[in-house]
Amino acid sequence: MKMKNVMILVAALWLGACASQPKALVVENPLPIALGDPYILRASDGNFYMYGTGGVADGFMAYVSPDLNTWESLGQVYAGNTDSSWAVANFWAPEVYERDGKYYMFFSADWRENPTGELENFRIGVAVADTPAGPFRELSSGPLFDPGYPIIDANVFCDEDGKCYLYFSRCCYKHPVESEVADWAREQGMFDEIEESWIYGVALKPDFSGVIGEPVLLLQPPTKMDDAQSEWESRSVTSGEVNRRWTEGSVTFKRGDTYYMMYSANFFGGKNYAVGYATAKSPLGPYTKAANNPVLEKNVEKGGIVTGTGHNSVVTLPDGAMYCVYHGRTADTGDERVVFIDRMEIMPDGTLVVHGPTTGPRNE
Repeated sequence: MKMKNVMILVAALWLGACASQPKALVVENPLPIALGDPYILRASDGNFYMYGTGGVADGFMAYVSPDLNTWESLGQVYAGNTDSSWAVANFWAPEVYERDGKYYMFFSADWRENPTGELENFRIGVAVADTPAGPFRELSSGPLFDPGYPIIDANVFCDEDGKCYLYFSRCCYKHPVESEVADWAREQGMFDEIEESWIYGVALKPDFSGVIGEPVLLLQPPTKMDDAQSEWESRSVTSGEVNRRWTEGSVTFKRGDTYYMMYSANFFGGKNYAVGYATAKSPLGPYTKAANNPVLEKNVEKGGIVTGTGHNSVVTLPDGAMYCVYHGRTADTGDERVVFIDRMEIMPDGTLVVHGPTTGPRNE
């Protein structure tokens, strides 16, 4: 009788322990969500909120999930191109941050103020809401700041000392750069010039109302053909897709005393879009690109069906597990960008690894 009671107690304890364990993350890639530049916020209410480019006109929509598996549309959470808005078109790459009980959306859009009729007049703005589901209202009547050239892809990192930093990409528009790749393209009769986008960082004001100081150049495409990064970062040019080399879509986080900056290279609309990373000992660099780049790229040459992988964000679960959130394309989705979520980790030697792209269901 006593032994039976002991067995019942052990079984009860085992069942209780199992019930308290978090459920394994089960993701079936790609998600049935057609967004580019996806960003996931793990909010203080315990839910996950996804934002991205597309889905609605003149603004952004959002999705909510309790577990990263099942997602519900929240509809449009920010609307631009109104009579009072500084932002009038090309609404791209929203990211939302929780700070002091408010939610701040950083995004890119065309600036209404365009006296010279620029074709690419992108700037970065901030909108604020009381909840991650919005509605988000623009924080001011103009963009966050004006560096004098078009910029996109805002990402914010707040360090342990409370200081926050804005990272962004200068657009390729009217930014031709001389390099051995540009020389090669001219010799091949492919392109007369190669425009480039570069990633910058700058300190943010504590209330997110502006920047402090001048932006610092952090990352750019390699200038030499024999650079270890040159082959993968130049594919948009060497494949003949377009006369531009991108360094964009950055996301910065810290592990130990090392700052990791993930970034995307090549044409966002092409099959060669891919992700690499660089590391630094200070939030504003200098950054050194990793030897194992790219860490995420198309897999069609390896029997897969995914191309155009890029512009990622990173979501960390309460247990410390990290996931790479990005967009890509498959044979079924065609030119439409859809969302993927794959496991990523920092190895004991500091190397960053993304376990993707994957398709179909799997347990993590």
